[in-house]
Amino acid sequence: MKTFTIAPTQRIEFDRELIASLPSSGPRYTSYPTADRFHNGFRQPEYLQTLETVLNGNRKPVSLYLHIPFCNTICYYCGCNKIITKDKSRADAYLDYLEKEFALLAPHLGGRHPLAQLHFGGGTPTFLSDGQLERVFSLIARHFELVPDGEYSIEIDPRKVSRDNVHHLGRLGFNRMSVGIQDFDPKVQAAVNRIQSVEETRTVIDAAREAGFKSVSVDLIYGLPHQSVESIKPTLETVLSLDPDRLALYHYAHLPHIFKPQRRIDTAVVPSSEEKLDILQYAVHLLDEKGYVFIGMDHFAKPEDELAKALAEGRLQRNFQGYSTHADCDLIAVGVSAIGKVGHTYSQNEKDLEAYYAALDEGRLPVLRGYTLNDDDILRRELIQDLMCRFELRFADYETAAGRPFAEYFAAEMPELGNLAEQGLIELEEGGLRVTPKGRFVIRNIAMVFDYHLRHRETTAKYSQTV
Repeated sequence: MKTFTIAPTQRIEFDRELIASLPSSGPRYTSYPTADRFHNGFRQPEYLQTLETVLNGNRKPVSLYLHIPFCNTICYYCGCNKIITKDKSRADAYLDYLEKEFALLAPHLGGRHPLAQLHFGGGTPTFLSDGQLERVFSLIARHFELVPDGEYSIEIDPRKVSRDNVHHLGRLGFNRMSVGIQDFDPKVQAAVNRIQSVEETRTVIDAAREAGFKSVSVDLIYGLPHQSVESIKPTLETVLSLDPDRLALYHYAHLPHIFKPQRRIDTAVVPSSEEKLDILQYAVHLLDEKGYVFIGMDHFAKPEDELAKALAEGRLQRNFQGYSTHADCDLIAVGVSAIGKVGHTYSQNEKDLEAYYAALDEGRLPVLRGYTLNDDDILRRELIQDLMCRFELRFADYETAAGRPFAEYFAAEMPELGNLAEQGLIELEEGGLRVTPKGRFVIRNIAMVFDYHLRHRETTAKYSQTV
């Protein structure tokens, strides 16, 4: 069994010159292989066979992801799969189809599994009314067993949620929330069409604590139009006054040729790459000074938060929702465009709502595409997970599966590891490697060295900025 010990108080090293010299984009490795490798040769028959093989006949805990695609208004920066509407009846129809999908899944799950982890994503999950949310929870409880120590999270838009709504979420069973903020600067908010006050944000976070939520995370974005180091300072000060347990600092990728809503953003006022690094550098050092632990990539947490503890104890995991403590569970995904992981397979539902509905009307699961991992994929998935979550590799851990010495199996990668060591990103030893403090900021670039598919196959995927 692997044992890792991470030093959560390890000082952050932000090497701007080094960051600028590395490839600027790459996968986020919420899965390996990445979603651009999924193909339509994996559909309902392959998914059902996987469910029968992996889940039927046992009571192992599972995770559940549920996608709610609706939003009241459009945020111009957003690249999520969403539907803009104010018509709540559309959600009623959507829940009818979720019920159909659960009914088709049920015979292949092998009974009610304990639910270790639940995540409502979107879109805006709180587009649903209190009554609609009750309906969904009742549906989930029909097919899964909610447990006292489960992690049940929901993404929140504070503009549409009251204190009473948050208490209702707590009574339903949610115990973690992610609160979208992005930026409190009025000029930035106007440019991205997301007007959100500090007061309504504070109300939601205070209500979550009153309702007994175990963790509150906030999301910020750097690189939005009109942002600068000076403009971001008041936002960061306000966010720190809200005292979140976790904080994510995401990079804004301005890709108007891919995401149509971004065409409403004036490219001339989007910060340059240098300005983005200025903002990131300031934010990172401030969070470090305030005692937040750098988890990895764009995530920070208080030292007493479960993510920071999992990092320190070598238990940190990573899945399609990001860093987690339960990503080793099989993940059932329900709803339009939802992505799941069961056994050695990935699957994704239809991305288009009408196609999703049509499949269910025909009595079949709406699986659009997927992927079955081969032995090499499984080995590399474990290795990349260790890099992303534990920031070190012990070569002997992979040699049994590889069937030969690490340096022989990964002969193509060894010269690149040598280059990373020369750049100070890793410490390379005879029996393994450890990522340095400066290397942890570009962990995606390090993981890319071991991505066989990225090395050997062409892709049209547009990856996000690595920093």
